[in-house]
Amino acid sequence: MIKIYHNPRCSKSRQGLEILENSGKEFEIIKYLDTVPNESELNAVIKLLNISPLELVRKNEAVWKDSYKDKTLTDSEIIAAMVAHPKLIERPIVINGKKAVIGRPPSAILKII
Repeated sequence: MIKIYHNPRCSKSRQGLEILENSGKEFEIIKYLDTVPNESELNAVIKLLNISPLELVRKNEAVWKDSYKDKTLTDSEIIAAMVAHPKLIERPIVINGKKAVIGRPPSAILKII
């Protein structure tokens, strides 16, 4: 089943959700600010995206700038920061089987559905 890691307050995430709704396919919405993924779930998402943990971080968030920006962090520490502060996780993320994309731009979602 298709999954979307969604933040309803984010316009790109809402656009990504609309793409899924219009696709006619079944999907699951994970409001990741309410249901925070744990470290192993984030590791799995990062592996599917084929990116480094740092590439999943929203670097313009105040918590990143204030607490992490100028530090040398391991991948595990970056993932732990996203678990502790889920608003650091880039969104939306759409997973379909063994494929995943960050929906920026939202049209990128079309490649995997």
